[in-house]
Amino acid sequence: MIKYSKEQDFWRLIICFACVILLFSCEDKPRYYTAADFSKVSKTDIHFHYNTADIRCLKYADSLNFKLISPNVDTEMPIDEQLKITTLIKRQDPENFAFFGTFSMDSFGKPGFADSTIARIDKCMKAGACGIKIWKNIGMVLKDSVGHFVMVDDQKFKPIFNYLEQNNIPLLAHLGEPKNCWLPVDEMTVDNDRRYYKNHSQYHMFLHPDEPSYEDQINARDNLLKNHPKLIFIGAHLASLEWNVDELGKRFDQFPNMKVDLAARIVHLQYQSLTNRERVRNFLIKYQDRILYGSDMSINEHDNNYSMINAGLRSIWFDHWAYLATDSMFIVKDLGDQKVKGLQLPREVMDKIFCRNAEWFFGNGKQ
Repeated sequence: MIKYSKEQDFWRLIICFACVILLFSCEDKPRYYTAADFSKVSKTDIHFHYNTADIRCLKYADSLNFKLISPNVDTEMPIDEQLKITTLIKRQDPENFAFFGTFSMDSFGKPGFADSTIARIDKCMKAGACGIKIWKNIGMVLKDSVGHFVMVDDQKFKPIFNYLEQNNIPLLAHLGEPKNCWLPVDEMTVDNDRRYYKNHSQYHMFLHPDEPSYEDQINARDNLLKNHPKLIFIGAHLASLEWNVDELGKRFDQFPNMKVDLAARIVHLQYQSLTNRERVRNFLIKYQDRILYGSDMSINEHDNNYSMINAGLRSIWFDHWAYLATDSMFIVKDLGDQKVKGLQLPREVMDKIFCRNAEWFFGNGKQ
């Protein structure tokens, strides 16, 4: 029989006690979330258009553990009005709300365009913006003095993007459109694209074959990233590469500072997962640090039935979250009511896509 000294007995007791603590501290959490976890975990929608000073929608989002980031956009509502609204809301609730500023294309090509745009960027950032948003009017609407479409790699933008790059100001960019935009309606892959382009024929590029092609849009964006390798770039709407996760993966590998949001494009992931669920799932796991959740939903001044609005918001947010978090079967209306199996991403991947990758925009993390 082995005898131990009092000192040895003491250290054996300490080791046993430490092992017990380690055992309990290492008790595994469930690897995956369930649908019941939806409102319990922290989430951020980085692409939510908040176009009203009424904060009831923000308060409802907070009740679901959602933070909101609103991009100002150079279309329809005047950009000064958007900046006024988002600045006001951020002052009221900086913990749960952030926004991207923007600048106008109205003076493009005129003397002083770059200087006045940089001054506008400074104004937005001083007002509390977390970055700057540009829109598809670059490449699809804006023309130069001789009638040519202005693409995002135009040299007149270079001082502006240099400024963003040098000052570590993130750029959220909606450039181009889904590839469906260049197809006839009956060949498009998802119903929401069919509806959109039927109602917005000016952007249905199949009807405008003399305007820049899909490849022109993607190449111009890629040229921007080649020319500004340190630019913190978030490609809105899966960077208009929604149709093929492998193509998006190539860009991630080529451009280390490129990220994307999922806004209004989750249905395209669902379309791809109909035929190759594991490819989509593996893509999201591999590039989990580069992907941020966004919905592209909006709230406006004339929206006042908040019980109906909030029910709609929760429905869409929950459907997106549950598709990514669980392996449940979902009937997807925009895929002709086909059934799609959820991707059941691991908890740590869900946390990054829905929360941690966006912390920097609230000043709580590092880019």
